[in-house]
Amino acid sequence: MDQTPPPKAAATGEPVAKAPPCTLVIFGAGGDLTKRLLMPALYNLASGGLLDDAVRIIGVDHNANTDEGWRQALSDTMQSFTTDRTSEFHPDHIDPVAWGFIRERLHFRQGDFTAPETFSGLAQALSGNVIFYLAVSARFFGPIVDALGAAGLLTEGAGAFRRVVIEKPFGSDLDSARALNARILKQGAEGQFFRIDHFLGKETVQSILAIRFANGLLGPVWHRDHIDFVEITAAETIGVEARGAFYEPTGALRDMVPNHLFQLLCMVAMEPPKTLDAEDVRDAKARLIQAVRPVSTADAVRGQYAAGAEHGHAVPAYRAEPNVAADSRTETYIALKLSIDNDRWRGVPFYLRTGKRMTDRVTEIALHIKAPVPSPFAGVGAAPDMLRFRIDPEQGLDIAMNAKRPGPRMDLGPVTAAFEYGDFFRETPSVGYETLLYDCMIGDATLFQRADSIEAAWAAVDPVLKASAGADPEPYAAGSDGPAGAEALLARQGHRWLPLDQR
Repeated sequence: MDQTPPPKAAATGEPVAKAPPCTLVIFGAGGDLTKRLLMPALYNLASGGLLDDAVRIIGVDHNANTDEGWRQALSDTMQSFTTDRTSEFHPDHIDPVAWGFIRERLHFRQGDFTAPETFSGLAQALSGNVIFYLAVSARFFGPIVDALGAAGLLTEGAGAFRRVVIEKPFGSDLDSARALNARILKQGAEGQFFRIDHFLGKETVQSILAIRFANGLLGPVWHRDHIDFVEITAAETIGVEARGAFYEPTGALRDMVPNHLFQLLCMVAMEPPKTLDAEDVRDAKARLIQAVRPVSTADAVRGQYAAGAEHGHAVPAYRAEPNVAADSRTETYIALKLSIDNDRWRGVPFYLRTGKRMTDRVTEIALHIKAPVPSPFAGVGAAPDMLRFRIDPEQGLDIAMNAKRPGPRMDLGPVTAAFEYGDFFRETPSVGYETLLYDCMIGDATLFQRADSIEAAWAAVDPVLKASAGADPEPYAAGSDGPAGAEALLARQGHRWLPLDQR
């Protein structure tokens, strides 16, 4: 059966076609992911006319509910987004036609995720194209896939597809990721599993490929001959909040690095893919991650936030948060120096950092450019050039360089050329899952992770995970840029992090 997805409109210039008819089965129908992200994303797809009239949405949860009860609960949540201006999803109003389209297609089934009768019942109710979305705790990923396979729900035939979307975290280390990959691939083919990373749903992340490979102006500098170092940052101002029970065995490294930050690394550092076809892009990503040398403990800094102030308000230390051990050794901050062993990047350090309770919320990538040699301006205070991708909350690209100051002398001054997405493109409401859901429906796996890439990412950070088990992280004040050790990590090669509030 040929299930090759059609070319994307971005590559063809044609209008985006509706997704094929399918049934979306959401395990974890009552969870926060479903309410705050999946339903708004489906609503936005419906608003854009991208869902087929025959689409169905079945929610499965262990708690009792009814079709109408689930519909009303989701309607209430959707309505709250119109007044909650801190939400990622905040249109001026809910379009009753678009939400009505989704609402009337919602159906609820109560079921235990580990009970065979849950899946035998689904088998009787399902036919045609089906996507199973695992919006559940990671401990259920393997059992649910096993049960889907045992019930024959992953068997494709008669021109119909069966796909599974698996959220992060995919494994907790190299061994568990390998075991989970082996487990799910006993039940279906690699092409049936869509390992999702919501960072790749961000328009600004996807646009990195276009900026890199569709412009002759910037491409030549993307090389060790011109790049001094690269830093990738994902900083948050929030603490662990009510997620202490999840965060305690997880920590910043597992939560953010082998998935989110490595995906940003791929976008900015991979070789040009042969084409924009999914496997060509994923091949390029896999080769890049496989070229990352395993990180040594000398090139890693773990931190944990202490008490401090966030925007003028006192906040507690991590160890004082709910469901966190008083002597916790879980890191809430991680900084790593990566080395990539290929011709393009050999000798260029890549610095990654992520943390909670930081100075400011910012996700960005900065490429620091080497000074030109020879240069008549050497030694007269020329600032290094820099390319800066602003991913969140601001969206755009900055090019920092030098220019002559006005006046009779040849004095230099730093200037910035800034591209803001909102100045050139009409932005539509988005929670970052719209493209990912649509791509899964049409069978385009470009933005989803493959087994080899996931295992290579875990292999790169596994030495740090093993060496840091039971070690105390370095404390840093809440509301700061992180622990002093992270600054020392860069200072060894004469580098410095960009300040988090420098925007």
